Amino acid sequence: MIRMTLAEIAEITGGRLVNAGPEVAVTGGVEYDSRKVTPGGLFVAFAGEKVDGHDFAAPVVEAGAAGVLGTRDTGVPGVVVEDPLAALAALARVVVTRLDKLTVVGLTGSSGKTTTKDYIGQLLSRLGPTVAPVGSLNNELGFPYTVLQATTETRFLVLEMGARGVGHIRYLTDIAQPRIGVVLNVGSAHIGEFGSVEGTALAKGELVEAVPDDGVAILNADDPLVAAMASRTRARIVRTGESPADVHAADVTLNAAGQPGYRLEINGKIGNVRLGVVGRHQVANTLAAAAVATAAGMDFDELTTALGEVSIASGRRMDVFDRPDGVTVIDDSYNANPSSTAAALRALAAMGEGRRTTAVLGYMAELGEHEVSGHEEVGRLAAELGVDRLIAVAGNARPILDGAAGFTGWPGTAHFAADQAAAIEILQNDLHADDVVLVKGSRYRTWDVADWLRRSEEV
Repeated sequence: MIRMTLAEIAEITGGRLVNAGPEVAVTGGVEYDSRKVTPGGLFVAFAGEKVDGHDFAAPVVEAGAAGVLGTRDTGVPGVVVEDPLAALAALARVVVTRLDKLTVVGLTGSSGKTTTKDYIGQLLSRLGPTVAPVGSLNNELGFPYTVLQATTETRFLVLEMGARGVGHIRYLTDIAQPRIGVVLNVGSAHIGEFGSVEGTALAKGELVEAVPDDGVAILNADDPLVAAMASRTRARIVRTGESPADVHAADVTLNAAGQPGYRLEINGKIGNVRLGVVGRHQVANTLAAAAVATAAGMDFDELTTALGEVSIASGRRMDVFDRPDGVTVIDDSYNANPSSTAAALRALAAMGEGRRTTAVLGYMAELGEHEVSGHEEVGRLAAELGVDRLIAVAGNARPILDGAAGFTGWPGTAHFAADQAAAIEILQNDLHADDVVLVKGSRYRTWDVADWLRRSEEV
Protein backbone atom coordinates (compact mmCIF):
# COMPACT_ATOMS: atom_id res chain seq x y z
CA MET A 1 0.00 0.00 0.00
CA ILE A 2 1.07 3.59 -0.43
CA ARG A 3 2.43 5.27 2.69
CA MET A 4 -0.28 6.59 5.01
CA THR A 5 -0.34 7.62 8.62
CA LEU A 6 -2.75 5.95 11.00
CA ALA A 7 -4.31 9.38 11.48
CA GLU A 8 -5.01 9.59 7.73
CA ILE A 9 -6.49 6.11 7.77
CA ALA A 10 -8.73 7.08 10.67
CA GLU A 11 -9.95 10.14 8.78
CA ILE A 12 -10.58 8.20 5.56
CA THR A 13 -12.44 5.38 7.27
CA GLY A 14 -14.37 7.49 9.76
CA GLY A 15 -12.53 5.68 12.54
CA ARG A 16 -10.82 6.63 15.79
CA LEU A 17 -7.04 6.69 16.25
CA VAL A 18 -5.97 4.80 19.39
CA ASN A 19 -2.68 4.25 21.24
CA ALA A 20 -0.61 6.11 18.65
CA GLY A 21 0.51 9.59 17.70
CA PRO A 22 -0.64 11.11 14.41
CA GLU A 23 2.81 10.62 12.89
CA VAL A 24 2.77 6.77 13.07
CA ALA A 25 2.70 5.56 9.47
CA VAL A 26 1.86 2.38 7.57
CA THR A 27 4.71 1.69 5.16
CA GLY A 28 4.04 -1.97 4.41
CA GLY A 29 1.17 -4.03 3.10
CA VAL A 30 -2.39 -4.52 4.31
CA GLU A 31 -3.25 -8.04 5.48
CA TYR A 32 -6.19 -9.76 7.19
CA ASP A 33 -4.16 -12.91 7.85
CA SER A 34 -1.93 -12.21 10.85
CA ARG A 35 0.67 -14.67 9.54
CA LYS A 36 1.28 -12.54 6.44
CA VAL A 37 1.70 -9.13 8.06
CA THR A 38 5.09 -7.58 7.33
CA PRO A 39 7.01 -4.88 9.25
CA GLY A 40 5.32 -1.55 8.83
CA GLY A 41 2.12 -3.19 7.64
CA LEU A 42 -1.50 -2.79 8.67
CA PHE A 43 -3.38 -5.76 10.14
CA VAL A 44 -7.15 -5.80 9.58
CA ALA A 45 -8.86 -7.70 12.39
CA PHE A 46 -12.16 -9.43 11.68
CA ALA A 47 -14.21 -11.10 14.39
CA GLY A 48 -15.22 -14.45 12.88
CA GLU A 49 -17.39 -17.24 14.23
CA LYS A 50 -14.41 -19.38 15.19
CA VAL A 51 -11.44 -17.00 15.20
CA ASP A 52 -11.29 -13.38 16.33
CA GLY A 53 -8.52 -11.46 14.61
CA HIS A 54 -8.35 -9.00 17.48
CA ASP A 55 -6.75 -11.76 19.58
CA PHE A 56 -3.68 -11.54 17.35
CA ALA A 57 -3.32 -7.75 17.51
CA ALA A 58 -0.59 -7.61 20.15
CA PRO A 59 1.65 -10.33 18.63
CA VAL A 60 1.34 -8.73 15.19
CA VAL A 61 2.42 -5.33 16.46
CA GLU A 62 5.24 -6.90 18.47
CA ALA A 63 6.42 -8.48 15.21
CA GLY A 64 6.64 -5.06 13.56
CA ALA A 65 3.19 -4.13 12.24
CA ALA A 66 2.47 -0.40 12.33
CA GLY A 67 -1.04 -0.87 13.62
CA VAL A 68 -4.36 -2.69 13.67
CA LEU A 69 -7.64 -1.78 11.99
CA GLY A 70 -10.50 -3.36 13.93
CA THR A 71 -13.75 -2.87 15.76
CA ARG A 72 -12.31 -2.44 19.24
CA ASP A 73 -9.32 -1.04 21.08
CA THR A 74 -6.83 -3.87 21.59
CA GLY A 75 -4.29 -1.79 23.51
CA VAL A 76 -1.93 -1.42 20.55
CA PRO A 77 -1.58 1.34 17.91
CA GLY A 78 -4.50 1.27 15.53
CA VAL A 79 -7.76 2.61 14.20
CA VAL A 80 -11.14 1.56 15.60
CA VAL A 81 -14.01 1.46 13.08
CA GLU A 82 -17.57 0.17 13.05
CA ASP A 83 -17.11 -2.06 10.00
CA PRO A 84 -13.62 -3.18 8.87
CA LEU A 85 -14.95 -4.33 5.49
CA ALA A 86 -16.44 -0.91 4.74
CA ALA A 87 -13.25 0.68 6.04
CA LEU A 88 -11.16 -1.39 3.62
CA ALA A 89 -13.38 -0.27 0.74
CA ALA A 90 -13.02 3.39 1.74
CA LEU A 91 -9.26 3.03 2.05
CA ALA A 92 -8.96 1.32 -1.34
CA ARG A 93 -11.09 4.00 -2.97
CA VAL A 94 -8.72 6.73 -1.81
CA VAL A 95 -5.58 4.80 -2.75
CA VAL A 96 -6.75 4.49 -6.37
CA THR A 97 -7.38 8.23 -6.64
CA ARG A 98 -3.84 8.97 -5.43
CA LEU A 99 -2.16 6.75 -8.04
CA ASP A 100 -2.48 8.93 -11.12
CA LYS A 101 -0.22 6.75 -13.28
CA LEU A 102 -2.26 3.61 -12.59
CA THR A 103 -4.37 1.83 -15.20
CA VAL A 104 -7.15 -0.25 -13.65
CA VAL A 105 -8.29 -3.33 -15.57
CA GLY A 106 -11.50 -4.99 -14.44
CA LEU A 107 -12.89 -8.28 -15.69
CA THR A 108 -15.89 -10.45 -15.04
CA GLY A 109 -17.69 -13.44 -16.53
CA SER A 110 -19.46 -16.62 -15.55
CA SER A 111 -16.34 -18.73 -16.05
CA GLY A 112 -12.66 -18.24 -16.77
CA LYS A 113 -12.25 -15.04 -14.71
CA THR A 114 -9.31 -16.11 -12.59
CA THR A 115 -7.40 -17.82 -15.39
CA THR A 116 -7.86 -14.84 -17.71
CA LYS A 117 -6.87 -12.48 -14.91
CA ASP A 118 -3.66 -14.47 -14.56
CA TYR A 119 -3.00 -14.22 -18.30
CA ILE A 120 -3.64 -10.48 -18.32
CA GLY A 121 -1.31 -10.01 -15.37
CA GLN A 122 1.45 -11.99 -17.09
CA LEU A 123 1.13 -9.97 -20.29
CA LEU A 124 0.95 -6.56 -18.63
CA SER A 125 3.91 -7.32 -16.40
CA ARG A 126 5.99 -7.09 -19.57
CA LEU A 127 4.94 -3.45 -19.87
CA GLY A 128 5.40 -2.39 -16.26
CA PRO A 129 4.90 -3.26 -12.59
CA THR A 130 1.57 -5.09 -12.33
CA VAL A 131 -0.64 -6.22 -9.47
CA ALA A 132 -2.69 -9.33 -10.31
CA PRO A 133 -2.61 -11.67 -7.30
CA VAL A 134 -2.94 -15.42 -7.72
CA GLY A 135 -6.35 -16.80 -6.77
CA SER A 136 -9.94 -15.60 -6.83
CA LEU A 137 -9.91 -12.37 -4.83
CA ASN A 138 -13.09 -11.08 -6.42
CA ASN A 139 -15.56 -10.31 -3.61
CA GLU A 140 -16.21 -7.51 -1.12
CA LEU A 141 -13.07 -8.47 0.83
CA GLY A 142 -10.69 -9.74 -1.84
CA PHE A 143 -11.35 -6.84 -4.21
CA PRO A 144 -10.29 -3.94 -1.94
CA TYR A 145 -7.51 -6.13 -0.56
CA THR A 146 -6.15 -6.46 -4.10
CA VAL A 147 -6.45 -2.72 -4.69
CA LEU A 148 -4.42 -2.06 -1.55
CA GLN A 149 -1.51 -4.11 -2.92
CA ALA A 150 -0.84 -1.29 -5.38
CA THR A 151 2.03 1.11 -4.66
CA THR A 152 3.38 4.24 -6.29
CA GLU A 153 5.40 1.97 -8.61
CA THR A 154 2.38 0.01 -9.87
CA ARG A 155 1.40 0.72 -13.46
CA PHE A 156 -1.36 -1.85 -13.95
CA LEU A 157 -3.91 -3.14 -11.44
CA VAL A 158 -5.88 -6.18 -12.64
CA LEU A 159 -9.09 -6.75 -10.71
CA GLU A 160 -11.37 -9.76 -10.96
CA MET A 161 -15.02 -9.05 -10.19
CA GLY A 162 -17.48 -11.64 -8.96
CA ALA A 163 -21.19 -11.17 -8.36
CA ARG A 164 -24.06 -12.98 -6.69
CA GLY A 165 -26.70 -10.49 -7.74
CA VAL A 166 -27.49 -7.18 -9.35
CA GLY A 167 -25.56 -4.29 -7.81
CA HIS A 168 -22.56 -6.31 -6.63
CA ILE A 169 -20.27 -5.36 -9.50
CA ARG A 170 -21.47 -1.76 -9.32
CA TYR A 171 -20.35 -1.73 -5.68
CA LEU A 172 -16.89 -2.98 -6.67
CA THR A 173 -16.45 -0.55 -9.55
CA ASP A 174 -17.33 2.28 -7.18
CA ILE A 175 -14.24 1.30 -5.19
CA ALA A 176 -11.96 1.18 -8.23
CA GLN A 177 -13.27 2.37 -11.60
CA PRO A 178 -11.79 0.29 -14.43
CA ARG A 179 -10.34 2.14 -17.42
CA ILE A 180 -10.33 -1.15 -19.31
CA GLY A 181 -13.30 -3.43 -18.67
CA VAL A 182 -13.59 -7.03 -19.88
CA VAL A 183 -16.67 -9.28 -19.97
CA LEU A 184 -15.78 -12.85 -20.88
CA ASN A 185 -19.10 -14.69 -21.03
CA VAL A 186 -22.53 -15.12 -19.52
CA GLY A 187 -23.42 -18.64 -18.46
CA SER A 188 -25.31 -20.61 -15.87
CA ALA A 189 -22.87 -20.17 -12.98
CA HIS A 190 -24.79 -18.97 -9.89
CA ILE A 191 -28.02 -19.05 -11.90
CA GLY A 192 -29.83 -20.05 -8.73
CA GLU A 193 -28.97 -16.61 -7.35
CA PHE A 194 -29.43 -14.60 -10.56
CA GLY A 195 -32.63 -16.37 -11.59
CA SER A 196 -31.78 -16.53 -15.31
CA VAL A 197 -28.92 -15.98 -17.73
CA GLU A 198 -30.56 -12.66 -18.59
CA GLY A 199 -30.34 -11.73 -14.91
CA THR A 200 -26.68 -12.72 -14.97
CA ALA A 201 -26.10 -10.51 -18.02
CA LEU A 202 -27.79 -7.59 -16.28
CA ALA A 203 -25.39 -7.92 -13.35
CA LYS A 204 -22.23 -8.56 -15.37
CA GLY A 205 -22.96 -5.59 -17.62
CA GLU A 206 -22.54 -3.25 -14.68
CA LEU A 207 -18.82 -3.50 -15.40
CA VAL A 208 -19.04 -1.92 -18.86
CA GLU A 209 -21.36 0.76 -17.50
CA ALA A 210 -18.57 1.80 -15.14
CA VAL A 211 -15.92 2.22 -17.87
CA PRO A 212 -15.39 5.94 -18.60
CA ASP A 213 -16.20 7.37 -22.02
CA ASP A 214 -12.51 7.53 -22.90
CA GLY A 215 -11.89 3.97 -21.68
CA VAL A 216 -12.10 0.59 -23.41
CA ALA A 217 -14.81 -2.06 -23.07
CA ILE A 218 -13.68 -5.48 -24.27
CA LEU A 219 -16.59 -7.77 -25.17
CA ASN A 220 -16.80 -11.38 -26.35
CA ALA A 221 -18.40 -11.25 -29.79
CA ASP A 222 -19.07 -15.01 -29.68
CA ASP A 223 -21.48 -14.58 -26.75
CA PRO A 224 -24.67 -12.74 -27.82
CA LEU A 225 -25.48 -11.63 -24.28
CA VAL A 226 -22.03 -10.13 -23.88
CA ALA A 227 -22.00 -8.56 -27.36
CA ALA A 228 -25.28 -6.83 -26.54
CA MET A 229 -23.60 -4.99 -23.67
CA ALA A 230 -22.10 -2.58 -26.21
CA SER A 231 -25.28 -0.51 -25.87
CA ARG A 232 -24.59 -0.01 -22.16
CA THR A 233 -21.42 2.06 -22.53
CA ARG A 234 -20.03 5.00 -24.46
CA ALA A 235 -16.48 3.70 -24.13
CA ARG A 236 -14.57 2.43 -27.13
CA ILE A 237 -15.70 -1.13 -27.88
CA VAL A 238 -13.17 -3.85 -28.71
CA ARG A 239 -14.72 -7.15 -29.71
CA THR A 240 -12.94 -10.48 -29.38
CA GLY A 241 -13.82 -13.87 -30.80
CA GLU A 242 -13.72 -16.43 -33.56
CA SER A 243 -16.62 -14.66 -35.24
CA PRO A 244 -15.76 -11.34 -36.92
CA ALA A 245 -14.06 -9.26 -34.26
CA ASP A 246 -11.37 -6.66 -33.65
CA VAL A 247 -9.21 -9.27 -31.90
CA HIS A 248 -9.87 -12.37 -33.95
CA ALA A 249 -8.80 -16.01 -33.82
CA ALA A 250 -9.00 -18.12 -36.96
CA ASP A 251 -8.01 -21.66 -37.93
CA VAL A 252 -8.07 -22.99 -34.38
CA THR A 253 -6.38 -26.35 -33.92
CA LEU A 254 -5.54 -28.60 -30.98
CA ASN A 255 -2.32 -30.61 -30.73
CA ALA A 256 -2.05 -34.02 -29.11
CA ALA A 257 -1.57 -32.41 -25.70
CA GLY A 258 -4.84 -30.48 -26.03
CA GLN A 259 -3.06 -27.14 -26.47
CA PRO A 260 -4.76 -24.75 -28.91
CA GLY A 261 -3.12 -22.93 -31.75
CA TYR A 262 -4.66 -20.20 -33.86
CA ARG A 263 -4.04 -17.36 -36.27
CA LEU A 264 -4.33 -14.06 -34.41
CA GLU A 265 -5.58 -11.02 -36.30
CA ILE A 266 -5.55 -7.51 -34.79
CA ASN A 267 -5.79 -4.25 -36.71
CA GLY A 268 -4.69 -5.85 -39.97
CA LYS A 269 -1.73 -7.62 -38.38
CA ILE A 270 -1.58 -11.42 -38.50
CA GLY A 271 0.50 -13.83 -36.45
CA ASN A 272 0.44 -17.44 -35.34
CA VAL A 273 -0.05 -18.40 -31.70
CA ARG A 274 0.52 -21.76 -30.04
CA LEU A 275 -0.61 -21.82 -26.44
CA GLY A 276 1.14 -23.77 -23.72
CA VAL A 277 -2.10 -24.21 -21.77
CA VAL A 278 -4.75 -26.88 -22.27
CA GLY A 279 -8.31 -26.61 -23.54
CA ARG A 280 -10.00 -25.05 -26.55
CA HIS A 281 -11.79 -22.60 -24.27
CA GLN A 282 -8.40 -21.00 -23.62
CA VAL A 283 -8.68 -19.41 -27.06
CA ALA A 284 -11.41 -17.06 -25.82
CA ASN A 285 -9.54 -16.40 -22.57
CA THR A 286 -6.30 -15.48 -24.34
CA LEU A 287 -8.10 -13.31 -26.90
CA ALA A 288 -9.49 -11.24 -24.03
CA ALA A 289 -6.00 -10.98 -22.53
CA ALA A 290 -4.59 -10.02 -25.93
CA ALA A 291 -7.18 -7.26 -26.27
CA VAL A 292 -6.18 -5.82 -22.89
CA ALA A 293 -2.49 -5.97 -23.71
CA THR A 294 -3.09 -4.27 -27.06
CA ALA A 295 -5.14 -1.52 -25.42
CA ALA A 296 -2.26 -1.06 -22.97
CA GLY A 297 0.22 -0.58 -25.83
CA MET A 298 1.89 -3.96 -26.32
CA ASP A 299 3.58 -4.49 -29.68
CA PHE A 300 1.87 -7.13 -31.83
CA ASP A 301 4.95 -9.28 -32.38
CA GLU A 302 5.75 -9.25 -28.67
CA LEU A 303 2.14 -10.17 -27.97
CA THR A 304 2.15 -13.27 -30.17
CA THR A 305 5.30 -14.48 -28.43
CA ALA A 306 3.98 -13.65 -24.97
CA LEU A 307 0.68 -15.47 -25.53
CA GLY A 308 2.61 -18.67 -26.17
CA GLU A 309 4.30 -18.27 -22.79
CA VAL A 310 1.30 -17.61 -20.52
CA SER A 311 0.69 -20.27 -17.91
CA ILE A 312 -1.81 -21.36 -15.29
CA ALA A 313 -0.90 -19.49 -12.11
CA SER A 314 -3.87 -20.16 -9.82
CA GLY A 315 -4.22 -23.71 -8.53
CA ARG A 316 -6.79 -26.36 -9.50
CA ARG A 317 -7.61 -24.70 -12.80
CA MET A 318 -6.81 -26.85 -15.83
CA ASP A 319 -3.65 -27.95 -14.08
CA VAL A 320 -2.36 -30.84 -16.19
CA PHE A 321 0.30 -33.19 -14.87
CA ASP A 322 1.65 -36.64 -15.66
CA ARG A 323 2.11 -39.17 -12.89
CA PRO A 324 5.13 -41.46 -12.80
CA ASP A 325 2.92 -44.36 -13.90
CA GLY A 326 1.94 -42.57 -17.13
CA VAL A 327 -1.51 -41.42 -16.03
CA THR A 328 -2.32 -37.87 -17.15
CA VAL A 329 -4.44 -35.85 -14.74
CA ILE A 330 -6.43 -32.70 -15.47
CA ASP A 331 -7.05 -31.01 -12.12
CA ASP A 332 -9.81 -28.48 -12.79
CA SER A 333 -11.37 -28.98 -9.40
CA TYR A 334 -11.36 -25.43 -8.02
CA ASN A 335 -14.95 -24.79 -9.03
CA ALA A 336 -17.57 -25.93 -11.52
CA ASN A 337 -20.65 -24.91 -13.43
CA PRO A 338 -22.19 -26.43 -16.56
CA SER A 339 -20.23 -24.18 -18.92
CA SER A 340 -16.84 -24.70 -17.33
CA THR A 341 -17.46 -28.43 -16.93
CA ALA A 342 -18.38 -28.69 -20.61
CA ALA A 343 -15.10 -26.96 -21.52
CA ALA A 344 -13.14 -29.34 -19.29
CA LEU A 345 -14.88 -32.39 -20.77
CA ARG A 346 -14.00 -31.25 -24.28
CA ALA A 347 -10.39 -30.83 -23.21
CA LEU A 348 -10.45 -34.36 -21.76
CA ALA A 349 -11.81 -35.76 -25.01
CA ALA A 350 -9.16 -33.95 -27.07
CA MET A 351 -6.27 -35.01 -24.83
CA GLY A 352 -7.54 -38.54 -24.45
CA GLU A 353 -7.86 -39.46 -28.08
CA GLY A 354 -6.60 -43.04 -28.35
CA ARG A 355 -6.41 -43.37 -24.56
CA ARG A 356 -8.92 -44.34 -21.89
CA THR A 357 -10.64 -41.31 -20.43
CA THR A 358 -12.23 -40.90 -17.00
CA ALA A 359 -14.23 -37.94 -15.72
CA VAL A 360 -14.64 -37.61 -11.95
CA LEU A 361 -17.41 -35.05 -11.56
CA GLY A 362 -18.78 -33.58 -8.36
CA TYR A 363 -21.74 -31.42 -7.49
CA MET A 364 -22.19 -28.06 -9.22
CA ALA A 365 -23.57 -25.59 -6.70
CA GLU A 366 -25.86 -22.56 -6.98
CA LEU A 367 -27.90 -23.75 -9.97
CA GLY A 368 -31.26 -23.28 -8.27
CA GLU A 369 -34.16 -24.76 -10.21
CA HIS A 370 -31.71 -25.78 -12.93
CA GLU A 371 -29.79 -28.08 -10.60
CA VAL A 372 -31.03 -31.40 -11.96
CA SER A 373 -31.04 -30.36 -15.62
CA GLY A 374 -27.61 -28.76 -15.30
CA HIS A 375 -26.08 -31.97 -13.99
CA GLU A 376 -27.91 -34.08 -16.58
CA GLU A 377 -26.59 -31.76 -19.28
CA VAL A 378 -22.93 -32.37 -18.45
CA GLY A 379 -23.52 -36.12 -18.13
CA ARG A 380 -25.09 -36.20 -21.56
CA LEU A 381 -22.18 -34.22 -23.01
CA ALA A 382 -19.69 -36.65 -21.44
CA ALA A 383 -21.47 -39.51 -23.21
CA GLU A 384 -21.63 -37.59 -26.50
CA LEU A 385 -17.89 -36.96 -26.33
CA GLY A 386 -17.26 -40.64 -25.74
CA VAL A 387 -15.78 -40.39 -22.24
CA ASP A 388 -14.99 -44.00 -21.32
CA ARG A 389 -15.71 -43.81 -17.61
CA LEU A 390 -17.84 -41.42 -15.62
CA ILE A 391 -17.70 -41.17 -11.82
CA ALA A 392 -20.29 -38.99 -10.07
CA VAL A 393 -19.28 -38.02 -6.55
CA ALA A 394 -22.02 -37.73 -3.88
CA GLY A 395 -25.77 -38.04 -4.14
CA ASN A 396 -26.45 -34.52 -5.39
CA ALA A 397 -24.24 -35.26 -8.42
CA ARG A 398 -26.10 -38.46 -9.36
CA PRO A 399 -28.14 -36.75 -12.14
CA ILE A 400 -24.87 -36.61 -14.09
CA LEU A 401 -25.15 -40.37 -14.53
CA ASP A 402 -28.80 -40.09 -15.52
CA GLY A 403 -27.82 -37.67 -18.26
CA ALA A 404 -25.16 -40.03 -19.60
CA ALA A 405 -27.54 -43.00 -19.48
CA GLY A 406 -30.02 -41.05 -21.58
CA PHE A 407 -27.59 -40.84 -24.49
CA THR A 408 -28.30 -43.81 -26.74
CA GLY A 409 -25.33 -45.89 -27.69
CA TRP A 410 -22.85 -44.62 -25.13
CA PRO A 411 -20.40 -47.51 -24.62
CA GLY A 412 -18.85 -46.09 -21.46
CA THR A 413 -19.30 -47.13 -17.85
CA ALA A 414 -20.97 -45.12 -15.07
CA HIS A 415 -20.05 -45.29 -11.40
CA PHE A 416 -21.65 -43.65 -8.40
CA ALA A 417 -19.37 -42.76 -5.49
CA ALA A 418 -21.08 -41.83 -2.24
CA ASP A 419 -18.17 -39.60 -1.30
CA GLN A 420 -14.63 -38.72 -2.35
CA ALA A 421 -13.14 -41.69 -0.53
CA ALA A 422 -15.35 -44.00 -2.58
CA ALA A 423 -14.29 -42.26 -5.79
CA ILE A 424 -10.64 -42.73 -4.83
CA GLU A 425 -11.29 -46.42 -4.21
CA ILE A 426 -12.79 -46.79 -7.69
CA LEU A 427 -9.71 -45.21 -9.24
CA GLN A 428 -7.33 -47.14 -7.04
CA ASN A 429 -8.85 -50.45 -8.12
CA ASP A 430 -8.72 -49.67 -11.84
CA LEU A 431 -6.21 -47.10 -13.05
CA HIS A 432 -4.35 -47.88 -16.26
CA ALA A 433 -0.94 -46.54 -17.19
CA ASP A 434 -2.25 -44.64 -20.21
CA ASP A 435 -5.40 -43.17 -18.64
CA VAL A 436 -6.39 -39.52 -18.79
CA VAL A 437 -8.40 -38.44 -15.75
CA LEU A 438 -10.36 -35.21 -15.33
CA VAL A 439 -11.36 -34.06 -11.83
CA LYS A 440 -14.02 -31.34 -11.67
CA GLY A 441 -16.51 -30.08 -9.08
CA SER A 442 -17.66 -27.04 -7.14
CA ARG A 443 -14.99 -25.90 -4.71
CA TYR A 444 -13.80 -28.57 -2.23
CA ARG A 445 -16.13 -31.35 -3.44
CA THR A 446 -13.47 -33.19 -5.49
CA TRP A 447 -10.26 -31.78 -4.03
CA ASP A 448 -9.42 -34.97 -2.13
CA VAL A 449 -9.59 -36.96 -5.36
CA ALA A 450 -7.28 -34.56 -7.16
CA ASP A 451 -4.84 -34.53 -4.26
CA TRP A 452 -4.77 -38.32 -4.12
CA LEU A 453 -3.99 -38.49 -7.83
CA ARG A 454 -1.17 -36.00 -7.36
CA ARG A 455 0.58 -37.89 -4.57
CA SER A 456 3.27 -39.97 -6.22
CA GLU A 457 3.57 -42.25 -3.19
CA GLU A 458 0.11 -43.61 -3.97
CA VAL A 459 1.26 -44.75 -7.40
